[in-house]
Formats: sequence, C-alpha cells, structure tokens
Amino acid sequence: MTNSIDEITESQVLFVIGSNTTEQHPLIGSRIIEAIKKGAKLIVADPRRTYLAERAYVHLCILPGTDAALINAMMNVIINDGLINEEFIKERTEGFEELRQNILQWTPERAERITGVKAEDIRRAARIYAGAERAMILYCMGITQHNCSTDNVIALSNLVLLTGNVGKPGAGLCPLRGQNNVQGACDMGALPDVLSGYQKVKDPGVREKFSRAWGVEIPEIPGLTVPEMFEAAEKGIIKVMYIIGENPAVSEAHLSHVEKALRNLEFLVVQDIFLTETARFADVVLPACSFAEKDGTFTGTDRRVQRLRKAIEPLWNSKPDWQIIVELAARMGYPMTYADPSEIMDEIASLTPSYGGISYDRLEGWGIQVPCPHKDHPGTPYLHKDSFARGKGKFIPVNYTPPAERTDEKYPLVLTTGRVLYHYHTGTMTRKIDFLNKKCPEPFVEINPADAQKLGISDGDEVYVKSRRGKIKLSARVTGKIKQGVVFVPFHFAEAAANYLTIDALDPVAKTPQLKFCAVNIFAGSEEHGDS
Repeated sequence: MTNSIDEITESQVLFVIGSNTTEQHPLIGSRIIEAIKKGAKLIVADPRRTYLAERAYVHLCILPGTDAALINAMMNVIINDGLINEEFIKERTEGFEELRQNILQWTPERAERITGVKAEDIRRAARIYAGAERAMILYCMGITQHNCSTDNVIALSNLVLLTGNVGKPGAGLCPLRGQNNVQGACDMGALPDVLSGYQKVKDPGVREKFSRAWGVEIPEIPGLTVPEMFEAAEKGIIKVMYIIGENPAVSEAHLSHVEKALRNLEFLVVQDIFLTETARFADVVLPACSFAEKDGTFTGTDRRVQRLRKAIEPLWNSKPDWQIIVELAARMGYPMTYADPSEIMDEIASLTPSYGGISYDRLEGWGIQVPCPHKDHPGTPYLHKDSFARGKGKFIPVNYTPPAERTDEKYPLVLTTGRVLYHYHTGTMTRKIDFLNKKCPEPFVEINPADAQKLGISDGDEVYVKSRRGKIKLSARVTGKIKQGVVFVPFHFAEAAANYLTIDALDPVAKTPQLKFCAVNIFAGSEEHGDS
C-alpha cells in the first residue's frame, strides 16, 4: 500500500475495485465503514451486491475481467471534463500526451458495451473520484488474478497520477494483501527475480553483495513463478518441491493439472501446521509451529513491521519455520549460525536498504513502516511524498484485453471466485472451528434469479457447476445480489474446490493465473450432463 490503513478514515472518496473488503479484510473493511460515517463517498466496482456495494454512493456492477475498460472510461471523463491535476502532471509525471491520445477512444458508451456498467454511472463515479482532494483506491485479487492483471494495475496507476492522488495522506493506490505476511514474504525476496528489498538478481552489484554475505554464488537467471513451476513439474523438468505454508492442491488454478504435477514429482516435502490436501501428496511432512508458538515479525499490508511473540511452547514435535530451515541447511552442508530470530532480522537490515533501520529493539508498540533506511528514521506512513523511485511517475497507456476464454452456448455463464467472511483461504485453519463451520458449513454457488429460472434451478438445489476443465457438486443459492450472467463460488472447500473449474491462463508479465474468470454451465444434480 502506498498509504496506511489508518489513513482510510481521512479519505474523502474511497474507490474499492476487485475487493469484497468487509469479508476478505474485515478489519480494513471496518475502517471503510468508519470513513463513510465521517462523510466519505464510496465507489464500489463489483459484479456482486456485497455489504460494501449496498453502502456505496455508486455501485458499478461490472462484468469480471473488464476492469481496464472501466478505468480507461473514467479517465476519459476526467480528461474531457477538465478534472485532471495539471500541476501534478506537469511537475511529477511524464507521458501524459500519449496517454491522453489513447484515452480519447475510451468513451463511457464504449466501456458500457464491454463492462455492462451504465455510461452515466461511469461518468458519475469519475467525477466523484476526480473531485476529491484526497481519494484512495483499494484493490485486491479481483484486479490481479486475470490474464491482463498487469494492465489492470497500470490503469489504476494512471488514474492516480491523472488526479494527483498519491504522495499525500488519505490518498494513494493500495493493494490489499491476501494473507498476514504476504508483504513481508515479497519484501524478503519470495519472488523469482529478486533478492530481499526487490534487488534484482540480474544486477551484478546485488549478486556480489549477497554472495559476499552468504559465501555462495548467486545465480543471475531468475527462477519460475508458481504456475510455471507446476508446468515444469508436470513435464518432469522439476523433480523436487519443498512447499512451506501453502496449499496449492486447493488454491491453484486448474487443479487436475496441479495434482498431476504433484504426482509426477520424484520427491515432495511439505512444511505446515496441519496435514493439508497438498501434504497428502508429500513424501515427507515437516510439522511447523503456528503463530502462537514462535517469535518473529510480520510485515502487514501497509508495510508495517511488527513483532510476533511466542505465547506458548511448540506443541508435540513441531518447530518454528526458521529453525526447521536452519537444521535442514546444516544437514545439506550449509551451516547457519542463527541462535534467535532477532539475528536474522539484523542480517535483513544489513542487506536490505528499505529495512536498514529495523531491529527488534525498535519494534515495540505498533511497529515501524518500511522504508526505514537507518536507525534514526521514523518509518514511512505513505510513499512518494516528494518524488517517485524512478524520478517522475510514468503514464503507460493500456487497453482492454478480453479474457483467455469466453462464454458460449455450451458454457454461457462467467464464474468468479472469492472468500466468505467465516472462512479463510483454503480452510486449513478455519474449517477446524465448529462455530465457523456452523456459520458456513458447505460450499455453494450464487446464481442470479433470471439465470436460475432459465436453467430450471431453485434455491437450495443440488447442482453441478461444470467448465471445460472439470466439474464440482454443490448447492445453489439463488440471489439477486449477483450480476446476471455471472456466478460465484467460494474457494475454501476442498470437497468442491472451485479451482477444478478455473483456467491457468497467465498474465504475460506477472504470470498470475486467470482465477477470477472462467466459462461454466450449471446443471441440476440429477441431470445427465452434470454426471457426465
């Protein structure tokens, strides 16, 4: 996030796109509700009439996968109405004229034909967003899990630059991380082309610095993303995997392909707190500790580094992740000498400029937001105050890219997936809690009444949802809260895993799969088509 969670309540306009925030990030969702009560106007782009959408000043009921068209049309209105921030564009950006020429073609009427959002609603949302002194965009995986996810994020960045809504409190472009330490994992180099602090492995100076610190040669060729790894495993190129705290046998796209890849491995190690669906494929399972059984840090979605303190001793034979890795490295011939997680943090600070001022003794209270380059630095509540990392912010024109597969007569409905309030990710933890299971005991598919009537389906019916890759069996929820032509399935339930249906088409840059759009049909449970 460019800005802090606390700043949500300082914003005058909140534009939430690709996020069901009150269910996916309920604490952040509560800040949005607080901002509304203080007078902020809320714009929500979502194919479902969620809790937030019902409270929105403008609800843009968008067809999944058409976000870039919507955002471009909003910029078309802002430019044509003279609502751009001319001073900010002149002083702090480049490439505006090229963007303007591209945006001229993206009229709200054209976007309406693609997105299903009324042109007048697009105009209204654009004017509200551009008219605010402090407007914040919050987005999540409804934006980033498409074959055009990079373009979607670039389009949002263009919108922020166009209105000068960056580099100040209560504004910015704020991706909401999917889990509690995703930001920290990325900061520490859990990406195929960087080391910690996003230092590129292709940079000779970076490789030399880490080689000197670790006493090993750092390869200059970037690795593979997760979908690319499973493809390589299926082909027999990758023969061994070590999976830590992840459950791809439920969470990855096109699960039949993932299962085939896992079975094709010669050796699989899974390190987790429970025997997950993925662990059932493993040759060795290493029992890790939960958050309550270890010391360390989390870096949250707004870049805040906070201490994690052990509440109880590790149960049974489990160990903290760092300790398992240290012992495994020693047995493989690379001794690590860390005696405590604080020593690991000291090494992080020595090698990672943005964490240079972080140490355990500074992380009392609410922690510190990175970048924090030195010991006297207070941390950074919001980014890009005076300049961008590259100097000037760059406008990059993008256009709408259709989804990798389309609906047709055989598969006439668009499936999108997500979370519900009572369960978390693949249900590894939450589905072991009786109270949560009572609140949401089973998988379901939301379907619009008009679509249900056409298909002869009633609320509560047992149905099959079928795509070009597989089918699942679950109950139907007929509701006017889902856009006609779109259906929704939560992905928490392994017994009816939504990702047996989803397509593994990738964004060409980020290599993220198109999890939020695939073509499906729905059949009553007794019908021949459903059982085939």
